[in-house]
Amino acid sequence: MADTSTIFPTEARWEGEGSSRIPFLAYTSEQLYQRELERFFYKGHWCYVGLEAEVPNVGDFKRTVIGERSVIMARDNDGAINVIENVCAHRGMRFCRERHGNRKEFVCPYHQWSYTLKGDLQGVPFRRGIKQDGQVHGGMPADFKTSDHALTKLKVAVRGGVVFASFDPDVESFEDFMGPTILGYFDRMFNGRKLKILGYNRQRIPGNWKLMQENIKDPYHPGLLHTWFVTFGLWRADNKSQLRMDDHHRHASMISTRGSAGKSEQVTQVSSFKETMQLHDPSFLDIVPEPWWGGPTAVMTTIFPSVILQQQVNSVSTRHIQPSGHGSFDFVWTHFGYEDDTEEMTQRRLRQSNLFGPAGFVSADDGEVIEFSQQAFESKPFHRTLAELGGREVEDTEHMVTETLIRGMYRYWRQVMED
Repeated sequence: MADTSTIFPTEARWEGEGSSRIPFLAYTSEQLYQRELERFFYKGHWCYVGLEAEVPNVGDFKRTVIGERSVIMARDNDGAINVIENVCAHRGMRFCRERHGNRKEFVCPYHQWSYTLKGDLQGVPFRRGIKQDGQVHGGMPADFKTSDHALTKLKVAVRGGVVFASFDPDVESFEDFMGPTILGYFDRMFNGRKLKILGYNRQRIPGNWKLMQENIKDPYHPGLLHTWFVTFGLWRADNKSQLRMDDHHRHASMISTRGSAGKSEQVTQVSSFKETMQLHDPSFLDIVPEPWWGGPTAVMTTIFPSVILQQQVNSVSTRHIQPSGHGSFDFVWTHFGYEDDTEEMTQRRLRQSNLFGPAGFVSADDGEVIEFSQQAFESKPFHRTLAELGGREVEDTEHMVTETLIRGMYRYWRQVMED
C-alpha cells in the first residue's frame, strides 16, 4: 500500500526551525487542538473571564468559558470576585445555564447540591439518610465531608477592573505573564477609572481560534481588506505606527496614529480605497481625542491565548476568543466606556462600535476571510501558509509592512507545543 502520510499528515511539519511557514495542520488537527487546550488554556496561562463591572453587586454572576470549560465569575458576600468551574462536584452536571444573573447560592437542579458564591459545598439533600419504620436508611458515608467536595476554584487576578483566571494554581503572576511592555498598554486602557458596560456582540466564526489572534497581530491586511479603514484614514500603511511584543512573543500591541483620509501614494493602487465613498451619517467619524490616549488613536492588544483589547478611536472593547473544536470559535465582544464619561461620549462610543462586531463595517470582513481560510486549510492539510513579509525574523518594528507578530506567536507556539 502506498504511503499516504505525506498527503494526509498527522503531525504539523514545519519547514526548518523558523516560524514563518505555518503548516495547515496547525489549524485542522483535532489532536493538536486538544493539546493546545491543555497547554494554553488549562495550564501555565492566564485567560480572560470578564470585567468587574459585569458583576457589580453581591450575588451577581456571569457564565463564560475558558477554552471549552464552562466557568462562572461571581461576586461573593465579601465583595470579592471568584471564578469557579460550572461542573457539579456530585455527578458533573453543568448546573448554571443563564449567561448573567444574581444568586444567593448555586444549586444544581439534578440532585440539588448547593454551593456558596465562593464555590464551597454547603448542602446535600438526604445527606444523613431518611427515617422509615424507626430506622435510618441511605445517606452519605459517615466520613463524608462537605469541605472535600467544593467546586473547582480557579486562581483569579483582577487588574484595572479586568478579571483573568487560571486552572493552574502554579501559574506565574499576572504581571509577569504580561511582561512590562504589554502591561503598559493594558494599563493605558484600564487605568483605574471605573468601567461601564455598554453592550455585547456575539458570533460563531467557522475557523480555527488562532486565526483571530493572527488577524489582530497582522497590520498588513487592515489597509488592504477594510475599505472603511483605508478610505477614512483610521488604519493605513502610511499611518505612524509601532509593533510591540512581550519577551516571549506571545502577546503583542499594534499601535497606530490616524493620518489623513483621501489619496496618498501608498493607497491609490489599493482596490479597497474608495475615493468617492461618503457617509450618510458623518457622526460615525465624530472622533474626539481623549487624554488617556497619549498620542495613538488606535491600540490593538492581543493577550495570548484568549482575548483582544481594542481601542479604535473612541470605541473600546474586549474581544473574547472561545474555542469550539479545531475549526470553530465563539467571539464575544464586550463594549464598554467609563463611569465618568459624558452622555455625549457614551453615544459616540456606541456609534463607533458599529465598526465592529458580527455585522460591523470593518469586522464583518475579518469573519469572512477567516471562514474562507479555514475551508482551504481543511482541503489541503499537507500545505502551509507564508508569513514572511518584513523578513523571517521576530522583532519589534516602527512600521506595519511586516508579519513579525505572527512569526513571534508561532515561535512561542512551537516552544510550548513541541517540547
